[in-house]
Amino acid sequence: MGGHAEAMLSGAAEDVRLLGLDRDPEALRRAGTRLAPFGDRVRLTQASFRDIAEVAGAHDVASARAIVLDLGISSYQLDASGRGFTFQDDQPLDMRMDPDRGETAAALLNRRPEDELARILFEYGEEIHARRIARTIVRRRPLATTGDLVAAVRAAVPRKAWPRRLHVATKTFQAVRMAVNDETGALRHALPHAAALLDTGSRLGVISFHSGEDRIVKQTFRSLEAAGYAELEPSPLTPGDDEVRANPRARSAKLRVLERLP
Repeated sequence: MGGHAEAMLSGAAEDVRLLGLDRDPEALRRAGTRLAPFGDRVRLTQASFRDIAEVAGAHDVASARAIVLDLGISSYQLDASGRGFTFQDDQPLDMRMDPDRGETAAALLNRRPEDELARILFEYGEEIHARRIARTIVRRRPLATTGDLVAAVRAAVPRKAWPRRLHVATKTFQAVRMAVNDETGALRHALPHAAALLDTGSRLGVISFHSGEDRIVKQTFRSLEAAGYAELEPSPLTPGDDEVRANPRARSAKLRVLERLP
């Protein structure tokens, strides 16, 4: 929604310009309103960060002083998009970041075979009941709404095994969203291309909210060491208690930073 961009521009010299990418057109509109005071210092474009190299080239950006990738999903998308990212309301099973492209969550859940669904739930959601849930989804197909998916998860997971602090469907919704948007695939593709855009002494920061994504970032950063890069700290920066109290959704955030060495 432009929060990190606003902070970066507010602390930067007047000659610093920002190129912002997002797949969600509504997120771009809201970010554009927030960043309007910076005028022509800001250029926003609808694109996945998977295509960062191509987008940079199209905007005549040969190199960057800093790049930030903010992974995951925004509060607006969870609370107000109506695209089925949340289990709090009964909404269409869409879950696409770009509402005009790709396969919806309903299409994925209703088409993929049981073993593939189980793999998605375990790999992306770390859901220990993945096979039970996948079996129940297949038995209850077709699913059309978030309520259908929640009901399938509740039916699959024994009540005594429901987590205390999380909704029983939290991991399933996360996994399906990540699969619909190929979030890990986009990240793996984007990281080396983003690093290649950095000027000497410049930095790439990645904020992740999922242990699998953080693992991809860590492994990629370490693989780039031989090419003249270094991660600033061996462990990621995490939010403090005050930040988590102010913004509970930040509790799982991890920031890793890569620097291009002289």
